[in-house]
Amino acid sequence: MSRTDSPFLHLHPNDNVLVARSALSLGQEIPGLGVRTRAQVPAGHKIAARRIAEGEQVKKYDTVIGVATRDLEPGDYVHSHNLRLVDYYRDPAFGADVRPVDYVPEGERASFQGFVRPGGGVGTRNFIGILSSVNCSATVIKNIAAHFTAERMAAFPNVDGVVAFAQTSGCGMSSPSEHFDVLRRTLAGYARHPNLAGVLIVGLGCERNQVDALVESQGLTEGRLMRTLVMQDVGGTRATIEAGIRAIEEMLPEADTARRSTVSASHLKIGLECGGSDGFSGITANPALGAAMDILVRHGGTAILSETPEIHGVEFMLTRRAISQAVGQKLLDRLAWWERYTAGQNAQFNGVVGHGNQAGGLANIFEKSLGSAMKGGTTPLRAVYEYAEPITEHGFVFMDSPGYDPVASTGQIASGAQLICFTTGRGSMFGSKPAPTIKLASNTPMYQRLEEDMDINCGLIVDGECSVPEMGQRIFEQILRHASGEATKSEILGLGDHEFVPWHMGIVS
Repeated sequence: MSRTDSPFLHLHPNDNVLVARSALSLGQEIPGLGVRTRAQVPAGHKIAARRIAEGEQVKKYDTVIGVATRDLEPGDYVHSHNLRLVDYYRDPAFGADVRPVDYVPEGERASFQGFVRPGGGVGTRNFIGILSSVNCSATVIKNIAAHFTAERMAAFPNVDGVVAFAQTSGCGMSSPSEHFDVLRRTLAGYARHPNLAGVLIVGLGCERNQVDALVESQGLTEGRLMRTLVMQDVGGTRATIEAGIRAIEEMLPEADTARRSTVSASHLKIGLECGGSDGFSGITANPALGAAMDILVRHGGTAILSETPEIHGVEFMLTRRAISQAVGQKLLDRLAWWERYTAGQNAQFNGVVGHGNQAGGLANIFEKSLGSAMKGGTTPLRAVYEYAEPITEHGFVFMDSPGYDPVASTGQIASGAQLICFTTGRGSMFGSKPAPTIKLASNTPMYQRLEEDMDINCGLIVDGECSVPEMGQRIFEQILRHASGEATKSEILGLGDHEFVPWHMGIVS
C-alpha cells in the first residue's frame, strides 16, 4: 500500500490503477506520475496509474477486474463506464497455497464467558425462540413474543428475551424439493441453536411443512424446553396465543437458571458478512476481519465465509487454500450451480452490482468479490457446506448462500454461528437474533456519520492510524467481549426481530 500522505493508494506493484483516499477534483496533481486527474473522482474510486490500451486487462490487488473499453490515459477515471467485465480462465490450483496453521496451545487459548448447554454447545446469548412452520402461524408467534414485555421479563434477568422467527413459506411450495429441505434445515438449525435456551414451534395444521414431520425429519426431541403447538388442534388463533404464552412461561424459570462460565474461544463460530460494500471495503474492513479470523482459527475457532455470488471471479483465492481437491471442487460445483440458477437474469452473479456498490467505487462483481473474499483470512479452507447445514469442522469454512445479507446471515446462524461480523462501506443497518451482529465500517466519514450503528471503525487503516494486523487484533478482542455479553450497537437499537429470512429458492404454487 502506498504511503499515508498520498491522496492515492497503490495496492500492489502490478496494479495499473490507483484508489482515491478522498474525493479528488479535476486537475488535481498525482504525486509521482507527473500528471493530473482528468475528471472528478469520488473517494474509493479508481484512476489509471499509467496508459491502459483498449482491451487491456485492468488490475487491482494484482487481480483482473475487467478490461478497458477504450484507451485510458494516466489520471483517467476508471469505472463501469469504461471497464468491461470479461470472464477468463482461473486456475483452481487446488491446495497450492495451503500453509499449516500455527495453533495456540490449548492451555493458552483465549476465552470468553459463554452459556454451556447440556448437549455440549456454547451460546453467546440466552434467548427463548418461537418458530413458525408456515406463514399462516406467523402472526400468532409474533403475538406470543409481544406478550413478554421488558416489565414481564424483569423477573428473569438471565434471559435475553423472547423472540419470534416468523417466515413467509412452509406451504404453496413443491415438496419434496430442495427448497423444502432448505427450509426445514434452517428451522431445525435455529431450534437447536446454542443461543436459544428454549424453543416453541407453532404450525397451522394443514400446511405442507407439518410440525410433527419437521420435528421427526430433523431429529429434534420434544421436552420441557422444546415444545410444539398446532393451531387447528389447539382451537384457533386466540387459543394458540394463550397456549403459547403458557408454554413460554413454563420455560422461563429453567432458562433463567443458565449462567455464563469461562470457555475456550475454540467454541466460537463466526459468520462473515459484508453489505453496502464500497471501494474501501477490500482495503480496510474485509482484510482486517480476515486478520481477526486468522487469529480465531489459531485459537481453535471457526470462521464461516458465505455469499457465493460474491466470490465469483476470485474463487481461485479459496480453491488454492483448499485442504483437498474434493473440498475445492465442491466450491466450484456450487459456483456452477449458481451459474445455471442465474442464467439469463440481471443478477449479481452475472456481473451487475447494486447502486450502493457502484456509488462506492465497485464497478462489477469481480471487483466486489475481490474484497469480499478477504473476510476469510489466509488459513486453509477446510470444508464447504450447503445452506444451513450444521457446521462441524473447526477452522475456515465456506457455506453456500445468496449474497442478500438477511438470507446469508440466517443460513449462517442456522449452521451454528453464535455471532455475525458484518463489514460495510455505505452503512448497512443490519442486526440479527439470536446471534448478534457486530458492524465494521470501512471508512471514517461513514463511521462518524453513522456511529450509532457501527461498532468498529476500520477506516483508521486508510487514515494511517492503524495497520491491518493491529485492527485484526482489535476486532478479535471485541468479538470476545461481545461473545461474553457486551451488547452490540444493533442489539442496543433493537434490531434482529425482522431479519430471519430463510432462502426461498423454489416455485410458489
